[in-house]
Amino acid sequence: MPDKPVQPESLHVVVGEDDYLVLEKAQLVFDQLLPDFPEEFQREIIDGRAGKVDEVKAFVDRYRESSQTMSLFGDGKLIWLRNVDFLGDSPTGKAAGTIAEVERLQGYLEELGKGPVQVILSASPIDRRRKFTKWIEKTPNYTQANTKKDKIAELRRVVDQTCKELNVSIENDAFELLAGLINGNARLAVEETRKMSTFLGSEGTRIDEKLVAELVPPFGEGDFFEAAEAFSSFDLAWTLDALTRHFFHWKEARPLLASMQGRNRLMIQLRVLMDAGEISLQSRGISKADLDRASLKHADQFGNGDDKNGFNVFTQNPWYLGRLAIGAKKPNKLRTLIDVQTELFRAFGELMSRSEDQEGVMKDLAVKCLSKPNHR
Repeated sequence: MPDKPVQPESLHVVVGEDDYLVLEKAQLVFDQLLPDFPEEFQREIIDGRAGKVDEVKAFVDRYRESSQTMSLFGDGKLIWLRNVDFLGDSPTGKAAGTIAEVERLQGYLEELGKGPVQVILSASPIDRRRKFTKWIEKTPNYTQANTKKDKIAELRRVVDQTCKELNVSIENDAFELLAGLINGNARLAVEETRKMSTFLGSEGTRIDEKLVAELVPPFGEGDFFEAAEAFSSFDLAWTLDALTRHFFHWKEARPLLASMQGRNRLMIQLRVLMDAGEISLQSRGISKADLDRASLKHADQFGNGDDKNGFNVFTQNPWYLGRLAIGAKKPNKLRTLIDVQTELFRAFGELMSRSEDQEGVMKDLAVKCLSKPNHR
């Protein structure tokens, strides 16, 4: 059987884990190809976001129709399959129906040589184990938006570019703190930089570490940041004040308690590693080299996954860990942190029995855990 006609030069692929960087680099490819397709009817952008198999099928159908609908003048066509999000390890991505539709899409893409069509495929995230992913990786016009090694450099470029547009600058320490708080997410970096620039107003031009700490919550913790930060710092007065502010706006304590528990879980792991001399706390956070060595040493217990995991200290940002490590060193013994975790667990039960006094439950918890005589 003869091979299918494959013209991979007509397919331009941009993939990566950060959707902002993927979109940015795919836009560059689109802009470079535009001069060859000057007429509006020669261009089409098809959104690839899908939450269920039916939407994946509709997307593939639309691409098929678009690639077969040519101008009467035969001038070619530029199609951008943008924001494709069903190639990753998600429920939609793993569905049998989606896998079948992706295989159908691959069949259409393999036939690009039959017509003057240029296709851009931008996708995030992707599962590299899939047949389709392995196929697109072999195409000559394949671009990975960012790798783990250049993630921080790319983030710095995006932040600096945003600062330039806003006529502000960001200090190095402020950038490192920002990167840790948002877990390296480029889209959040842009949004938070714009927010801080707006806060500075027309007279402010410099974003410093203090401003980042005040305005940027850790990714995923939202408005619970201050109270959780104060508690993990073992600062009783700050924690009580932060809890008062928290309950002025929020009546529910369980999300805050979950955040505190997650931080303390990491602090226990940090304290064990510090007491064993396996990691060190430096001015810019936990030593990355120490963290990498310890990660390899304990790979049998923690695995080798790179995805952020609240149960695995080795998947966290070193700068963020440095802030937690300061609090983790304050108690005289590791046992104190373990006791705190037990009290956090018990507090969930207290919230059930004292549901009308959640602020009181949390303040009682703070006094019990953070009073200096308890730093035994």
